[in-house]
Amino acid sequence: MADLRSYIFLDSLQPQVASFFATVSQGFLPIAGQASLFVEISPGMQIIERLYGMLEIHSESQADVRQAGAAILQALDLKEEGRYKPVIYSNSVIRRIDDYHTMLINRTRHGNMILPGHTLFTMECAPAAYAAFAANEAEKAAEINILEIRAFGSFGRIYLGGDEKDIDVAAKAAEQAINSVTGREMKGGGGA
Repeated sequence: MADLRSYIFLDSLQPQVASFFATVSQGFLPIAGQASLFVEISPGMQIIERLYGMLEIHSESQADVRQAGAAILQALDLKEEGRYKPVIYSNSVIRRIDDYHTMLINRTRHGNMILPGHTLFTMECAPAAYAAFAANEAEKAAEINILEIRAFGSFGRIYLGGDEKDIDVAAKAAEQAINSVTGREMKGGGGA
């Protein structure tokens, strides 16, 4: 029987989040404004990283995405309330990063670049798929740059860059998004 780790609906993919996932996804690529659903189960489904599998679906129609999600849950004999409640394991704001920091960060990102003097926000959460929700809500809230989103595996991670005032708003939005998700409590670390 499958264990429902994440089940999160995104009402409207923000431009940077959609563009980011288009750089790392296979299949039909998402575009801004579409609704999206991330489903993460154990054992793996589509993308397999050890024990966990993650599937993302998207459509112009929120109703179609919700209906597809209901069909997935029904086929797996699961319920949305059976998902894990996400946990933030770490988050940090690094203000006024220097040239050397930007070089290191920009070498490993799939999204936008960060510039010297900008502020960097990082967050690590579990289950991993909730990182997509946190990044999408952060982009809704502030003018930031999506540097990286890792939404599969044991832990999800987001890296956001921009002006200090915008990162402060985005960080708060990302944390509120994670804390707003209900579900059952995880046991132990991200590998519950």
